[in-house]
Amino acid sequence: MSFAVSDAVSEVLHTALDGLTMRQNVTANNIANVDTPNFRASSVDFETSLQEAISSGQVQDNVQPAVTARTMPTDTPVGANGNNVDLRKEEVAMIQTQYQYQVLGQAIGDHYQLLQEATGM
Repeated sequence: MSFAVSDAVSEVLHTALDGLTMRQNVTANNIANVDTPNFRASSVDFETSLQEAISSGQVQDNVQPAVTARTMPTDTPVGANGNNVDLRKEEVAMIQTQYQYQVLGQAIGDHYQLLQEATGM
């Protein structure tokens, strides 16, 4: 049986998944441009904004948290061709993001299972 649930915990978990998806896309773009002259790598920060939304009580039932994912240039040193993509750093970021995504996916599954048990569905 499937049902739609929107509560503060669900909203936070889904917002975090959106932030991780954006990070994975930016990291993939960085890796794809590893040999592009004058390309500058970017990174994504959504955790700061998500934490602020949670701390200030902006996360409410049925309301998308006021979270802004920011993309910013990295401070990795620039190479001879003007490119600053550090492939090792990007690969580590990709793996870390993948693990975070898996953990959040499991947390969402556990949360919905708890809700199903609580409602007797």
